[in-house]
Amino acid sequence: MSLKKQYLKSKPVCKVTFTLPRHMTATSERVFLVGEFNGWDVHAQPMKHHKNGDFNLSVNLETGHEYQFRYLLDGTTWQNDEGADKYVRSSYGDCDNSVVVV
Repeated sequence: MSLKKQYLKSKPVCKVTFTLPRHMTATSERVFLVGEFNGWDVHAQPMKHHKNGDFNLSVNLETGHEYQFRYLLDGTTWQNDEGADKYVRSSYGDCDNSVVVV
């Protein structure tokens, strides 16, 4: 599973941990989480690289929304999340975006 959700009781927020497993990153050295929640800024949210080869990052997202996102590997390769809640067609290029629903 690539998305882990923890709903906060005190706020209308869900802490989502995005994980891109080693088998999806190949030999990537840097991975960024890019999506609607950060204005599609390709440098805003670098993911932490773990010794086992996985990358992950936790983000607090307002509940009651759907957020499109993708991963950017080494600044050149876009990757979707295999555990996304759903996928929607991107208005940029011939691809789909991953979606997390919180």
